[in-house]
Amino acid sequence: MNATVMERDNMDRKIISVSKKRQITIPLKYYKHLGLDNEVECTLEDGAIVIRPLNRNSGEFSVEILKDLISQGYSGNELIKKFESQSKNIKKAVTHMLEDADAIAAGEKESESFEDIFGPEN
Repeated sequence: MNATVMERDNMDRKIISVSKKRQITIPLKYYKHLGLDNEVECTLEDGAIVIRPLNRNSGEFSVEILKDLISQGYSGNELIKKFESQSKNIKKAVTHMLEDADAIAAGEKESESFEDIFGPEN
């Protein structure tokens, strides 16, 4: 390994403390460089914890929302306003679902059964 690569690796290396609650603080230069927000994706890869920016596709439901609104007769500025409103509702619903999933995984909330969601079998 040449001196420049070793120097760069040492410059980018940072020892981070882990709190009693298993929390870490991401160094500001890493946070800014990656453009992180209030959530990240964390994976285990080859014995290492890898933290990446969470790239949620905000347009996942855009086509379906637009098709539905157009089928309801919306167009022009009215369509744009309704689309913005519906998009916000989708984001809220997904956030709520993720919070519920986290609570269920932590044992703080019980999951619903098939019957709870779809009713008793006929």
